[in-house]
Amino acid sequence: MAVSDQPVGRESLDQLLRRLRPRLKQVLGRYRIPAHDAEDLVQEALISTIQKWEVIQDPEAWLLVTLRNRCVVYWRKRRNNLYNSVDTAILELLSEPVAAPQERAELLWDLNNLLEDLPPRCRKLLRLRYGLGYDSSEVAERMGYHPSSVRKVARRCMAALTYQMVTRGFTKLSVPAEEDDESEVS
Repeated sequence: MAVSDQPVGRESLDQLLRRLRPRLKQVLGRYRIPAHDAEDLVQEALISTIQKWEVIQDPEAWLLVTLRNRCVVYWRKRRNNLYNSVDTAILELLSEPVAAPQERAELLWDLNNLLEDLPPRCRKLLRLRYGLGYDSSEVAERMGYHPSSVRKVARRCMAALTYQMVTRGFTKLSVPAEEDDESEVS
């Protein structure tokens, strides 16, 4: 690339950004991206655009679609992090020995109550996977699912369980929200 070509590319990118600023804000608003994460997503989209600048036929469309894709990935990661944290918390609580048998009984009682409000297939899947320790292929075999779909169904079931926990006021599996607020200090 010639030295004289480089500033022209930067200027045209700057012009593109000035022109698209309202549309970029609109995309971020449509996906309800928090302000503290919005700048990072725009920067990621810009890096992708700059890397492909020479081959992009329509930079405006490329940048907007790339930003939309980054927004979708952002929410997917956030949702998965929530499910994984609940998933990990349940596994840890079920796998670690609890000091008092009464505490374990109360925990299992709370879990069973939460599970009872779930659809039957979710109850069965969660009990097989976490209660009995089956892996995805064993769960698929027992429930008649294709092995690749177990993860998707498990994620939906974990979402339903998480929803049950939130609606009942549980921020941790065995502690109601009122008691937990006092103990948490950020």
